[in-house]
Amino acid sequence: MDIINPAGWPTPKGYANAVAGCGRMVFVAGQLGWTPGERWETDDFVGQLRQALENTVAVLAAAGAAPQHIVRMTWYVTDRNTYISRRKEIGACWRSVIGRHFPAMTLVEVAGLIEGRAKLEIETTALIPDAT
Repeated sequence: MDIINPAGWPTPKGYANAVAGCGRMVFVAGQLGWTPGERWETDDFVGQLRQALENTVAVLAAAGAAPQHIVRMTWYVTDRNTYISRRKEIGACWRSVIGRHFPAMTLVEVAGLIEGRAKLEIETTALIPDAT
C-alpha cells in the first residue's frame, strides 16, 4: 500500500491524506464501544474507543486482515470537544490497539447514535494486498 500526500503539503498527524493499493477489500460495519456480547462496560469516551478499536481488529482478523491493512476509517462522535480535549489519550489508545499505522480518516460530530450510550461509532475499510 502507498501513502499519498501531495507535494508541499504538511505531513498529517495521526492519519493519511490518501492510501492506494490493490487487493481484497474488507468493509467493516460501524463498531461501537460495547463488548462483542453487546454489553457496555464504560461510558468513558476513551474506554469506548478502545473497545470499538478492539472490536474492529477482531472483525478484521475474522476476514484474514490485520490493523496494517486498514486504509480508511470514518469516526462518528457525539462530542467533538471531548475528542479534542482527550487527543493525547486517544493517540495512546490508538497506538496500543492499532500500532503506528495511520490510514485515511474522517471524523464527524453527530447529534446521536442509535445506541444511546454510544459515544462513538467507527466504520473501517481494509485492503489485504494481492500476493506478489
